[in-house]
Amino acid sequence: MLLDDFLVRAALAGLGVALAAAPLGCLVVWRRMAYFGDATAHAAVLGVALALGFGLSVFTGVLVVALAMALTVSALSGRGQAMDTMLGVLAHSAIAVGLVAVSFLHGVRLDLMAYLFGDILAVGKADLAVIWGGAALVLVLVVWRWQALLTATLSPDLAYASGLDPKREQMVLTVALALVVAVAIKVVGALLIAAMLIVPAAAARPFAATPERMAVMAAVIGGVSALGGLQMSLIFDTPTGPSIVCVAAAIFALSSLAGAIRRTV
Repeated sequence: MLLDDFLVRAALAGLGVALAAAPLGCLVVWRRMAYFGDATAHAAVLGVALALGFGLSVFTGVLVVALAMALTVSALSGRGQAMDTMLGVLAHSAIAVGLVAVSFLHGVRLDLMAYLFGDILAVGKADLAVIWGGAALVLVLVVWRWQALLTATLSPDLAYASGLDPKREQMVLTVALALVVAVAIKVVGALLIAAMLIVPAAAARPFAATPERMAVMAAVIGGVSALGGLQMSLIFDTPTGPSIVCVAAAIFALSSLAGAIRRTV
């Protein structure tokens, strides 16, 4: 079968994550919530430790902890501490607590580097089903609430005037973000998930005339980054997760340069 080839599974996993992360990454960029994605992703390591400690699936553990972190950040925002400071504290605290929790696991075989930086080449058929199932849920959720999310992002006051609740839309974004973290940890790892959210969206921004076009372009850039990073890792024997992000960063650099040239012409 086609899925018996580990390279095909890896490519499909990368494309699944790119599709899920693209529209969500655009919303994160528009809302200037880069650290929000970082804090949620870093909590994934704690989710891995708890899942292995209690005999749960890694997907379930990561999803629960990522959702808890995202809800905590949403609840605490605007309550005295500067948002960027609070997110920085939570992001670094979450990964530190997760790494300490992992050290208490005995009798459990754990490749910590795979969860920190991803291990896309080890994706199995069951992992692929989880990744694409999660990606489909994220896409359905975002498409269903797209206009409401855009309105709430543009102006909370406008959202209220349109009969929308910005806090509810924030909850939708929070749930979708937790799902992306849970499906992406196998592909790019906890430390690089935020990069796959933000970099393709930022690369698409200079050439997108509409929000929808930016989301589509971000998905294409994310897919190209995944396939290009996979090819780069095979040719140069480099870590696959970081290679994917390096390709995305190179596309962002070229996009920024092209955008600057367009503005001066």
